[in-house]
Amino acid sequence: MRLPRRPRLLLPVAIAIVVIVALFFLFAGIYTDYLWYDSVDYTAVFSGVVVTQILLFFVGAVLMVGIVGGNMLLAYRARPMFGPGTFGGASGADRYRMALDPHRKLIFLIGAGVLALFSGSSLAGQWKTWLEFLNATPFGEKDAQFGIDLSFFMFTYPFIRMVLNFLFTAVILAAILAAIVHYLYGGFRLQSPGVHASRAARVHLSVLLGVFVLLKAVAYWIDGYGLVFSDRGFAYGASYTDVNAVLPAKTILAIIALICAILFFAGIVRPGGMLPGVAFGLLVLSAILVGGVYPALVEQFQVRPNQQDREQPYIKRNIEATRKAYGIDQTEVIEYAAQGDASKVNVTTDSSISGVRLLDPNLVAKTYQQKQRIRGFYDFHDPLDVDRYPDESGKPRDTVVAVRELTGPPREQDNWINRHLVYTHGYGFVAAPGNKVDSQGLPDFDAKDMPVTGSLAQRIGLKESRIYFGESPAAPEYVIVGGDRKIGQELDYPESSGTGQQNTTYTGKGGVPVGSFFNRLLYAAKYGETNLLLSGDVNAKSKILYERNPQDRIAKVAPFLSLDDNPYPAVVDGRVVWIADAYTTANSYPYSDSRSLESMTRDTVTDPRQVVQQPRDNINYMRNAVKATVDAYDGTVTLYAWDEKDPILQTWRKAFPGIIKPKSEMSEALKQHLRYPEALFKVQRDVLSRYHIQDPNAFYSGQDFWNVPNDPSSGGHDIKQPPYYLSVKMPDTEEPTFSLTTTFVPRQGPNLAAFMSVDATPGNDYGKLRILRMPSNTTIPGPGQVQNNFQNKFSGELNLLGIGGAKVRYGNLLTLPFAGGLVYIEPVYVETAASSGQEPYPILRRVLVSFGDKVGFAETLQGALEQVFGNGAQQNRPEARPDVPAQPSTVLSTAIGEAQKAYDDAQKALEAKPPNWTAYGEAQKALKEALEKVKNASSSTAPAATPSPSPSPSPSGTATPSATPSPSPSASS
Repeated sequence: MRLPRRPRLLLPVAIAIVVIVALFFLFAGIYTDYLWYDSVDYTAVFSGVVVTQILLFFVGAVLMVGIVGGNMLLAYRARPMFGPGTFGGASGADRYRMALDPHRKLIFLIGAGVLALFSGSSLAGQWKTWLEFLNATPFGEKDAQFGIDLSFFMFTYPFIRMVLNFLFTAVILAAILAAIVHYLYGGFRLQSPGVHASRAARVHLSVLLGVFVLLKAVAYWIDGYGLVFSDRGFAYGASYTDVNAVLPAKTILAIIALICAILFFAGIVRPGGMLPGVAFGLLVLSAILVGGVYPALVEQFQVRPNQQDREQPYIKRNIEATRKAYGIDQTEVIEYAAQGDASKVNVTTDSSISGVRLLDPNLVAKTYQQKQRIRGFYDFHDPLDVDRYPDESGKPRDTVVAVRELTGPPREQDNWINRHLVYTHGYGFVAAPGNKVDSQGLPDFDAKDMPVTGSLAQRIGLKESRIYFGESPAAPEYVIVGGDRKIGQELDYPESSGTGQQNTTYTGKGGVPVGSFFNRLLYAAKYGETNLLLSGDVNAKSKILYERNPQDRIAKVAPFLSLDDNPYPAVVDGRVVWIADAYTTANSYPYSDSRSLESMTRDTVTDPRQVVQQPRDNINYMRNAVKATVDAYDGTVTLYAWDEKDPILQTWRKAFPGIIKPKSEMSEALKQHLRYPEALFKVQRDVLSRYHIQDPNAFYSGQDFWNVPNDPSSGGHDIKQPPYYLSVKMPDTEEPTFSLTTTFVPRQGPNLAAFMSVDATPGNDYGKLRILRMPSNTTIPGPGQVQNNFQNKFSGELNLLGIGGAKVRYGNLLTLPFAGGLVYIEPVYVETAASSGQEPYPILRRVLVSFGDKVGFAETLQGALEQVFGNGAQQNRPEARPDVPAQPSTVLSTAIGEAQKAYDDAQKALEAKPPNWTAYGEAQKALKEALEKVKNASSSTAPAATPSPSPSPSPSGTATPSATPSPSPSASS
């Protein structure tokens, strides 16, 4: 039945329209990508990647279709002259052939197109492997087994494996599809007593099988080099069995496969299936016996009974390669006879502790939000960041910094104009000294408000504080800025009166112009938004800003790098810039231990996020090769080569010349804010927990392996403690330096095994890893033990801080060398209960200090130090508030204990069945008297009194606090 003429015409028209629309959207996506790269001056990356992918796509498509399709055509042309009946009567193949033969050309073209699409796309996805092979840079180091430059394993070996996999796939598909064509057109029949094939079919399939076996011979030979990545033995890399059994077996198998390939080719001139059958049987048997059984026997009877002796040289190779690959081969291990007796310590000779950071950037984000958010449509990224800025004397000081980012318009005003044209950017740089709080225990902001004010803002000369590019996940995907507008003015910041706003117009060089109708049409298609075409506020001078997250921008201009997940803001030359660390990573460094990057970097800060995003989770090589910056106002992305000797970075600089600037072009102002990256440090500490041992026998026994301790503040969860940025004075150094620090505990035991730090400030010692190893005959408490000691010793005082619904939160437990030993310092915050719609936020209330078996608990760091070390600690007195003494009195501590007991008695009386109102009244009276004592005792140490938290009975008979105590103020550290 034929379709009417009109429907027959409509169908191709509809298909043509669908194809045109799909191609337009595809073009819009590609061309807008080009416009974005052009706006950031990185078109070389766009063109380089796209051209490489296109070339690889066509090479893959042509080769695959040529090999597979050519063999299918050859099988068709070699069909028997007398048709399918050559070997007897009709079969099931005849029915299939009769159904398919009228449409064979269409089926072939569709199949070839699908095959070309998938094979081309697969090969195009390997553009990084191709460019690394093409631009390979020698390492100048040879591997321990073959004596070949490491660049062969890093760049050439992956490329050879890629080519072999492609050819294996092509030959296998060609053999299968050619066999199907031969079968359909009578080239062979599956009949009793066996297979009956024409000479053409037999010759054709013998050649294909011979080529496959020939490729297998090459693969066996190449597999020998791949043994440097073996995980068979005790340590990663080629083991005794690999070198003495598997490697010879691979060579033998390669020779056998070559012989088998010759036998398959011999089947071309000799009829019958004997030679191919012999070849196939020989190949399978040799693979089982030589490739499987022989290595297993060597492992079982030679290695396992003497594993330590047999594997010793290969463990040594693994240790040396792993330490080089992760950049820990220059780690300095110092035997540190830590003093644990506070009474024997002369603290007057060590003043390094006075500037220790007490503000915990992982906790005080909520405090920043409550005190500096200004309006509900602003926010601060959590966690905050630690940087260095000069104090009043010009000396660098640890500072907790953040930028005020925009989340979008208020919900009731959330429309397209407000979201994309008015609320376009955040505003302001906020900072507070890490070792100082105000009279209320809050950060003592020295850069704050809108416009930005404060002593630090003046010292650093902040000129541009608008944040068009930031980390906020709630920010609009794109904004339209610039140009003369009739209605939608860009909000700069709300006026202090709360009744008006300051407006601005974007004048930065960033962004893609959308003045032309064509560009507006493309972006309307990209975002599915017709307002981009219809709005009168999108005019000739307008620009569109998108890809506004600093990480996303860096990832697009440097897709060959892995990125740290923690970019941080800094004021450089008067402008806010985002600084990010980028890494070159690989999983093909010979003998180096391969580990999961996600598991090595997971801790309480990153969990459950992955710090470094990359397609392959396992790595065995890592370098902090690039420092990148993104201007928060105009989005300018700049890449600087940091580790210029890294061969992988040199390879990519050859592939994309000019996009990565030399380190020498980095300004001194920028260098002052660079720091050692967290992700790299986490990876290195994870590796050093085992590879601090360099003796193969000691490594084999594993008795001195370490663990990264669990975070004491994680609430009992099995999550590693994060490293901390703080200024540390290491032994034999004159001044504290900004460092990244961590601790280790033994595999079996909670005590401290070692302390590690790395100099995080650019200079001669930047990146130098130092480990202070604790003596084995002295027990130094680990972080978990110290935390338990704190909570057990001061449970009453800590519980009192939580009266009235308040929540006690422990800050970062800092460990640092001090006075010949190790001191632990932990700030304690109180998060008051939510009230009047206000979200709770933490306030610094106490400081805990531990040294050896002595602990201190006070409102100030100085007070806690004096409790531990006595009056000698006064020599280290830091800047303190003039209105608060450094140490609470004994009377105050006693009064707090009495108040806690009275409160507990009142609770017990209420919880009795029925409630004991007589006992409750007496407890209330005792609580009132105790709180009065607290108030009197606090008058000498705090400007404000603590209101009574007296519980009053609720209708259900349970206690309901009638007031929330105001936490006592904390002095600056």
